[in-house]
Amino acid sequence: MTPPAAPAAPLRADCIGDSAGGLTFDVAARGKTGAALLVLRRRVPEAAHADAADTVSLPLAPAAEGRLRAALPSSVSLPEGRWDAYARLSDGRPRRLVPGVTDLRSLAGRTPSALLGHVAVRIPYATRQGNLTVRSWLRAPHAEAVDLRPASGGLTVRGRVYGTQLVPGADAELRARPGDGAGGADGSGVRRVDLAAERTEFAFTVPYDGLAPGLWDLWLRPAGESGPVVRLARLLDDVADKNPVFTFPRTRVRTPHGPVEAGPYYTRDNDLSLAVTPLEV
Repeated sequence: MTPPAAPAAPLRADCIGDSAGGLTFDVAARGKTGAALLVLRRRVPEAAHADAADTVSLPLAPAAEGRLRAALPSSVSLPEGRWDAYARLSDGRPRRLVPGVTDLRSLAGRTPSALLGHVAVRIPYATRQGNLTVRSWLRAPHAEAVDLRPASGGLTVRGRVYGTQLVPGADAELRARPGDGAGGADGSGVRRVDLAAERTEFAFTVPYDGLAPGLWDLWLRPAGESGPVVRLARLLDDVADKNPVFTFPRTRVRTPHGPVEAGPYYTRDNDLSLAVTPLEV
């Protein structure tokens, strides 16, 4: 009886990011690979159906002995989401890639061109299973949270907008997370905060004492009341998941709802939010 074939060793891919937002993948593959492709598949909810737009295929060309290279330039659209990486070699079966050496130094402190009208960010990372996945963001316009600092009983946020301008009357908006039970002083679940603006840079301070317990999402209104709202997020660095990396002190304040502990955090999508937790008296 012929023993079953041993499973193929995982294919390892080195990733290099460039300052324009593109990625290069170097896949270690020996032997005859034939016409090869690097395939990115976007994860979709179980209730949804994947379509052609949820798959991006890039040619893998020989770059050196035992190495194949694929480029994902910033000009290639990659809709927002998580994209699992595979290599399709001569046998035609896509094989999951695992991360090798990742060089994302060019992403730290990156300043996208204001002419594009949008911000595209792609950060490769290792999943819990050790596989290679690319987290993609595509925001038009975008409000980047550059600096968060505790203020007296609140939080000062400094940031910059891309793909839009700040006009007189621009302000920040706090929205109670739907279904969370939080609400503003008027029960509407929305609070407005004045901001200081200079060209594309802004700053505002959120006082905690007017917030009900719950989760509050931070938004920006670059054009004031008449314009669109833009979610605040921190995207322009090399950290795919900010939540466990960026932690902030929490402040105890008294509110009309009783004593609370409040502080900022980044969500699973690296959006900026506030958590307000009631304290036992």
